[in-house]
Amino acid sequence: MNIVMLTNTFTPHVGGVARSVAAFTSEYRRRGHRVLVVAPVFRNQPVNETEVVRIPAIQNFNGSDFSVVLPVSGLLTEVLDEFAPDIIHAHHPYLLGVTALRVARYRELPLVFTHHTLYEEYTHYVPGDAPKLRRFIIEAAIRYANLSDQVFAPSESIMTLLRERGVVTPITVVPTGVQTAHFAHGHGGRFRQSVGIPEDAFVVGHLGRLAPEKNLEFMTEAVAAFLKTTSRAHFLLIGTGPSVAVIRKIISREGLDARFHIAGVLEREQLADALHAMDLFAFASKSETQGMVLTEAMAAALPVVAIDANGVREVVRDYSNGRLLHGESIKAFAAALQWMAELPAEQYRDLQRAALDTAEAFSMAHSADKALSCYASLRERMSTDKSEQEEHWHHLLNLIKVEWEILKGIGSATDAALAADEESG
Repeated sequence: MNIVMLTNTFTPHVGGVARSVAAFTSEYRRRGHRVLVVAPVFRNQPVNETEVVRIPAIQNFNGSDFSVVLPVSGLLTEVLDEFAPDIIHAHHPYLLGVTALRVARYRELPLVFTHHTLYEEYTHYVPGDAPKLRRFIIEAAIRYANLSDQVFAPSESIMTLLRERGVVTPITVVPTGVQTAHFAHGHGGRFRQSVGIPEDAFVVGHLGRLAPEKNLEFMTEAVAAFLKTTSRAHFLLIGTGPSVAVIRKIISREGLDARFHIAGVLEREQLADALHAMDLFAFASKSETQGMVLTEAMAAALPVVAIDANGVREVVRDYSNGRLLHGESIKAFAAALQWMAELPAEQYRDLQRAALDTAEAFSMAHSADKALSCYASLRERMSTDKSEQEEHWHHLLNLIKVEWEILKGIGSATDAALAADEESG
């Protein structure tokens, strides 16, 4: 099949959606499918990319590390004509998601939408963050889902949430699978030495985009409280983002700079080495739709301490492969880290074995099988035998219809937001 992925985030951006798109793209290509990725321009993006179209974009929108695509009419037409897509897959409902909807309707192709994100948790990046803006974003995403032919939910929790919010389009749970072999082996000792972590230290680690929606201020406060009670403990962060400054401020305030290490963005062997340098993985985000980074950590045999939330509870099992905490308490989170640090060796190895079993259950092979099966079913269902002239008129009609659907969706979401604002007032 020829699959087009349209995403507002892609390499070198650090984040779950970018990594998910890259992971599925790699797996599909490995199986012999062609994949065209349409994504914004990012600073320091890879050179000589294979079948990637970059759209001009505003960099570092509103102080974030996101790029916002500019409307460039007709830029994709020639590329898509040559690529001859079978499936259009949108990874966001906005910006390039709207482009995906137009392309799918005009070309009469199946539109798949992965609801990766709880979009309302990201409104702090937009001027005028307010309850009615959150309502608008929720409604717009749901209406986009209902204009799609198939929705992928990254977890059971998100599928349930989408149904509760009014999505009637067929939904299939397709988490981003972990490439277990990529994380199974690493030189943790070598990495520790490179960043100045003692060989006998107990290392609490975290990997991901370091941004406010990831609840990192809370997590850092909890890790700092743990470090102050355990002299051999160190804190290792992998990633970058706008929350680095507040994390450093907390660590410095507590006098823990010598036991804090931040390694920036790592890939492939270096990333595996960094995960194997950790003894446990800490995670406090409540804005996730799936536990992708958690399964990656578990593939490196890392038990996890996390807060119960959508996408997390499907991965972390309390006292089995880690600790799943109900409620946001610095004291409780620090105590869970302490519990892990004091476990007898055999009990700790039991947690590690359970973590590896969990990672295997979330393998990329399994996830790709589900996604490709859905693609094939959609493609068969929507295939037609129209004449060339009929196709031309259908294309024009569909283009008019989709523009009306976009405008109607924006209007309906606006009405819902204003109505919710009036009720709250």
